[in-house]
Amino acid sequence: MTNFKINFRESSNIQIIDLKGYLDAHTAPDFENAIQKIINNKQYNIIVNCKNLSYISSAGLGVFMAYIEEVRKNKGDIKITNMSSKIYNVFDILGFPLLYEIMNTEEDALKKFTKSV
Repeated sequence: MTNFKINFRESSNIQIIDLKGYLDAHTAPDFENAIQKIINNKQYNIIVNCKNLSYISSAGLGVFMAYIEEVRKNKGDIKITNMSSKIYNVFDILGFPLLYEIMNTEEDALKKFTKSV
């Protein structure tokens, strides 16, 4: 059941991570490594596109929490886009919409980043 894939893209110096499949305790380290790789390259504007994410566990949510402080300390942000209602409900129950900008589309997130640069 660990069908999980991460794809990296870049647009206007903004790093985009596409998540696909199940983000759980088994796959969270892959997501963690993906974000750490971006941060190691001193890139702090990150969009996580959840269009093809079908499940997220607390371990996956923990990865988001682990890096947001470091990213914002470096004047960046992690914006989350394209969530299904099922995934959004998990984030909403835990109060993530108060901590993160969750947007309907990747284009909205790109515009938000480019306006703030």
